[in-house]
Amino acid sequence: MALIENDATALGLLALCLGLVFYTEGSNNPFWQRFYRYVPSLLICYLLPALLNTAGVISADNSQIYYVTSRFLLPAALVLLTLSIDLEKIIALGPKALIMFLTGTLGIVIGGPIAILLVSMVSPETVGGAAPNEIWRGLATIAGSWIGGGANQTAMYEMWNVSDDIFPAMIAVDIIVANVWMAVLLFMAARAETLDEKRGADTSAIYAVRDAVEHFHRQHARMPMLRDFMMILAVGFGAMALGHLGADAIAPYIENHHPELARFSLTSKFFWLVVIATTVGLALSFSPLRKLEAVGASKVGSVFIYFLVASIGMKMDITAVVKHPGIFVVGFIWIGVHAGLLLLVARIIKAPTFFIAVGSQANVGGAASAPVVASAFHPSLAPVGVLLAVLGYALGTYAAWLCAVLMQVVAPAG
Repeated sequence: MALIENDATALGLLALCLGLVFYTEGSNNPFWQRFYRYVPSLLICYLLPALLNTAGVISADNSQIYYVTSRFLLPAALVLLTLSIDLEKIIALGPKALIMFLTGTLGIVIGGPIAILLVSMVSPETVGGAAPNEIWRGLATIAGSWIGGGANQTAMYEMWNVSDDIFPAMIAVDIIVANVWMAVLLFMAARAETLDEKRGADTSAIYAVRDAVEHFHRQHARMPMLRDFMMILAVGFGAMALGHLGADAIAPYIENHHPELARFSLTSKFFWLVVIATTVGLALSFSPLRKLEAVGASKVGSVFIYFLVASIGMKMDITAVVKHPGIFVVGFIWIGVHAGLLLLVARIIKAPTFFIAVGSQANVGGAASAPVVASAFHPSLAPVGVLLAVLGYALGTYAAWLCAVLMQVVAPAG
């Protein structure tokens, strides 16, 4: 029995936790500036609700908060985050930018299965596990996070029925390994000119796109009105409704006529909910509704994602992190495959360091940190990082699902 069992009170506590994190992260206090320099705010958004759960203050056992955030807010967030994709501007970056981004995606997709294979040769129990605690299920959430972000991670968490006994360890691996790699990318950014000169890379396209992106934002950005927010919510929740409608029809049909496809989650209503929502968002990016990004569509989507993060944290027992220390080895091998493939392809096509760093971080870090890495090259290049990161949101569900299937195939039996 938790101290607080009223969902309204628990939701208020989660909102207060998120507000506290964002308030302190934006504080000018030297302590908080130093703190968030080393501790990712996303980790704290998971950790505070997890501490409340571990201490018995709140509990997800009899709560509907996670169900509401995952079934209602997640699909709406996926639509709002993919709504702003501008394929023309991404193509304008030139083929090398897309090649490096897709190489990064491929590195994550194949890196997970390779890491499992290598570790299983030495310690099969580290990457094994019996249902419902198979390690590959937990690693699927890392794949979602590293090819898109929090929305895709939550999609994998729900889609593959990840056990709450192993998920906290996956969160730790995700955030720690990803931030170590981000530090390496920032180190490379500081030496970009030297590295580009050694490869003979042409950087002219980067600065041409930089000027075009700045012009677009100056032309379309405006103060949002109440009408704008109502339109954002109408699009997000309208697409969510369409996703539920489609999932309620498709999943039972496959379950009745092709039950063997259950192994790939194709009989899961949640799977089709996420796929339909992402597809609707992509389709709407070609419509006039994509201009809703100018008044904050992706920011509203991000708010939904952070409530998802908090509701997942509410399910976590932080003492479970120490139960799977070997997973960190898997994580570093995984990111090593990703990094090695990127560097190899960059050497072959003579890609600028900027494309290596942003192509990687658009996958591994998503829209939260890709612009940080991009701005390390030049502040006005941050929107370029966002463009590729948003593409990662679109690919994340599909690519992470493929990675999970591959990891399931190679994982040792429990």
